[in-house]
Amino acid sequence: MLNVPKIFTVILIFLITTSIPSKSDEIETDKVETSSLDYNTSPHDEEIYDPFEPVNRVIFKFNNAADKVILEPAAKGYRQLPSPVQTGIGNFFSNLKLPLVIVNQFLQGQFKNAASSTGRLVINTTVGIGGLVDVAEKVGLEEKEEDFGQTLATWGVGSGPYIVLPIFGPSNLRDAGGMFITSVTDPVNLYMIDQGEGEWITFRTAGTAIDQRSKIIDEVNTLRENSVDYYAAVRSSYYQNRDAAIVNRDDTILTPVPVISVEFE
Repeated sequence: MLNVPKIFTVILIFLITTSIPSKSDEIETDKVETSSLDYNTSPHDEEIYDPFEPVNRVIFKFNNAADKVILEPAAKGYRQLPSPVQTGIGNFFSNLKLPLVIVNQFLQGQFKNAASSTGRLVINTTVGIGGLVDVAEKVGLEEKEEDFGQTLATWGVGSGPYIVLPIFGPSNLRDAGGMFITSVTDPVNLYMIDQGEGEWITFRTAGTAIDQRSKIIDEVNTLRENSVDYYAAVRSSYYQNRDAAIVNRDDTILTPVPVISVEFE
């Protein structure tokens, strides 16, 4: 039987050791266009309910250090893989999330999107070789994301206080509750536990985090270097992106949520 933990550890070490900065990496970072306005706080930031800020800042500092030592180097090593390999891995993890995306779309009354996502799941799981190839995108079935935090917001549940979770990063009481619901209802995770392969949940979570982190390396580094208060900048970015997701607004022009922002699925 394969020793999965050892194999995963070897892969993680390989990704970290292959992430030694090169001149090309520095050039890519320089290409990120930013404005000083991107890092200013607004009246909206002052309205964010953050009663646990002293504790949150301590956890944030830990997460930031862990990101620099583990996740960012692993993400940089991951970016050394051929582009088709990265795309395939990203597609695979996205396909695993679809069952709960469909559930949340139904719960939010997005029946058309739920039907579209169901089509994506069927097509990509079969024709797309287990989700490695996004065939559905080519036939007009676009990827849309929904989670239990968004569903609770749609039902009128307030966000509650802002909290920073160890490892999992920026959140609030509502979204943390949504994350818990995800952890106990995800059919893929439940199946792996039933089969006695619960360790794969950790590898899936870590793999998803590395894949997502690899897509915002330059933006995060720019935010770190230009923010007067990095904690406040991340907090603001989190709320802007979550607000956009809840109302299904295009958030591609917003600052990505940096540091460790891991999904429990």
